[in-house]
Parts: sequence; C-alpha cells; structure tokens
Amino acid sequence: MSRILCQLRRIGLLAVCALALLQASAHAQLTIEITGAGANRIPVAIAEFGGDPAASRILTSVIRGDLERSGLFKMIDTSGEAITEATPPNFADWKSRGADALAAGSIGLSADGRQEARFRLYDVGRETVLGGSAFVTSKAMLRAAGHRIADVIYEKLTGEPGVFSTRIAYVVRVNAMRYELHIADADGQNSQVALISKEPIISPSWSPDGDRLAYVSFENKKPVVYAHSLASGKRVVVANFKGSNSAPAWSPDGRRVAVVLSKEGGSQIFLVNADGTGAQRLTSSSAINTEPYFSPDGQFVYFTSDRGGSPQIYRVGIGGGDVERISFEGSYNVSPRLSPDGKSMAFISRRDGGFRLSVMDLASRQVQVLTDSYKDESPTFAPNGRMILIATEAGGRGVLSAVSTDGRIKQRLSISAGDVREPAWGPFNK
Repeated sequence: MSRILCQLRRIGLLAVCALALLQASAHAQLTIEITGAGANRIPVAIAEFGGDPAASRILTSVIRGDLERSGLFKMIDTSGEAITEATPPNFADWKSRGADALAAGSIGLSADGRQEARFRLYDVGRETVLGGSAFVTSKAMLRAAGHRIADVIYEKLTGEPGVFSTRIAYVVRVNAMRYELHIADADGQNSQVALISKEPIISPSWSPDGDRLAYVSFENKKPVVYAHSLASGKRVVVANFKGSNSAPAWSPDGRRVAVVLSKEGGSQIFLVNADGTGAQRLTSSSAINTEPYFSPDGQFVYFTSDRGGSPQIYRVGIGGGDVERISFEGSYNVSPRLSPDGKSMAFISRRDGGFRLSVMDLASRQVQVLTDSYKDESPTFAPNGRMILIATEAGGRGVLSAVSTDGRIKQRLSISAGDVREPAWGPFNK
C-alpha cells in the first residue's frame, strides 16, 4: 500500500507545531549534484561582468551554475576575462574557444543610485545580438538578479522559459522530533523555514500566483489544511472538518482547493473555496480516494483510488459525475501530476519491486519510466514542464531528484542536516 494511502489511516497522530515565519536556515541548504546531462549541450561563455568585482563574481557564478545544472549547456572557459555589454566582442576569438553563445555585462549604479545589472547575449556564429536586459538590484538581491539573467539566456537559446527564478518547497526531517517546511530558490539556496513541527508535515502545494502555500498541519491534534501567505505569514483554515483533512491541491484560478476529507465516511475528494467555505463532494465510493490534482484547464480532477482493487489513477469532472480510469499498465500507479500544458502526466508506478517515476502521454496513453530508483514519491513538474522533481532515497536517506521528461538530464538535491521529502515546485514569478 502506498505511503500516501497509509497516511489516511494514521491520522490519530498528535502534533505540536510552531510557526516560524520564513526564518533563515543556513544549516539546511540543498546541494545539487548533476548525475546526467543532455546529449547535445550548447557551448556558452559567460564572461566576467564589468564593475564591482565582488558583485560580478556573485552574478556570474549564479548564471553559470544555473545554466550548467540545467544539463543543456556546456560552460566555456573565459579565463576570468571581464567584458561589459558595451564592449564589442572578438567573435573570432570566441569561435576558436568553441563558444556558440556569449553573455557579457556589468554591474553598476542606476540613475536613482541603486545597483543595476546589465547584460547582452550574442550569437557567436552569426555575430549578432540575441538580446539583453537590465535589472535593478541590490547586494542582498544579486543572486535573484543572476537567476533572472539566466532565465533570459535560457529562453533565448532554447525557446522555452527558464525556471531559475522560481522557488521550491520541501519538508526536512531533521530528527524524530523535528520537521521543517522549507521554501528555497530553485537551485536550493536561500532556504527559509515556514513551519516547524514535532510531527510530519505533508502535502505542500503552491497557489497558482505563488503567494500562498497550502499544507497539512497537525497542530490542533488532528490533520488540518491551511493556506499560508508567504508575504504576511498569515494563515487561513481551508479544511478543518470532522475526521481527516489532507492532500490539498489548488485549482488553476486559485479560487478553490481540492482536499481529501473523511467527514462523511471513508476518504472522499471535495472541492472547497480557498477561504474554507462551500465544501462540495466530488467522489462517492467505499474505496480510498486521495491525491487530487487539477488539470491545467481546471475541468478535471485526477486522483488515486483503490476502487478497482489496487491503487490506480482516475479522473472526474469538477461538476462530479462519471469517473474515468486513466492508468491501466501495471497493478500500482499513484500520485498523478499533470504537466503545465496538460499533455502528459507524471506518476509513481511499481516496477520490478521498486516505486519509480513514470510519465504518460495522455493522448497515446504510452508510458515511459524515467528512473531506476526504488522509493520515488511526490512528483512535481517545473513550471515550464521540462523537469520533474521527486523525493527518493539514496544511501538510506531522503533526497530530492530532478529528471528531465526525456530521462536524460538528472540532478540530485540533498541536505546534510536530514532527510528531504515532499517537494513542490512553485509557479513562474509574477
């Protein structure tokens, strides 16, 4: 039986949690290890920016790190050479070094006295400008500016929006009596603690605007679903009905949340307004129904159910009605997560005795297994649909793993301070 289904049957746990509004957590930064890369990586040179050398080092290290970790780019050695966006590049020299693209820029003061990071991106082969931009920043926000520049470079060279400026949420099990809900940049840095609990924290889920995080907390000696404003730290009770309240998932418009409730017997999926009002029952069966997830168009809710005798994936319209089975290959398929374009579905399937990340093309129903690990869980798509983040195990410890939808690009994210679980990849920044 899946871990998620088991959670519904151990809701008698008592929990005491203390809210720590986004406290910095330097001891629990994620470290990322690249374990696989794309077959044909684009060779890119990121020259040292002109201006303040210390600020330049921060910016360029973030940009290079982002692009290299994506698995799509090969960094060309720049020999520490500083080139500003106003300096005409020596294209012949960069061609001889093997660069297909070159980024150059500077960090200095803007007209109003604030720091400004400027850059320009060149196509070395065609000797043309691909684009550029300027970002007003500060010393404290240099890393954020680096992520934004990396996003621009990524999009210009791949045609897809970059996700380096996005955030991820995850749960750290520090020890048997301490669990922490973290918010971090997509590269695992700038980790902050949103919640501390003596009991497990489960099912973090980002609102579509990225301003709120829904999760299950046990602080009232029962599982309750909260929506937590990351800016103000204020929380709203989304579901606190009789029995269990679990597995929140936001609707695409952010107005409603799908939750699993046992208030009417069994584990059924309900739709609830984001302020906790207007609970509407969506499923009716004697089976366990859990792990709801909206389709991107908001017309369906996908979920896991054992109504057929073993856990499989189904979907139902938001108005209720007939339930359609989605997964048929294998005897165990759980945790459906739709890609941002709605064309594919990530899920966990049991294969050769292990629980592995799989992806289904929803049009053809063809399935591809993306990992060879044994304890994968909690898949979550990057907002551009390129990568999928999961929780898994390595060396007996919980880690996060990111894999591209073609299975070629792989990363491992871990923390020395404890196990990492329950990842959720946030939306694009507004």
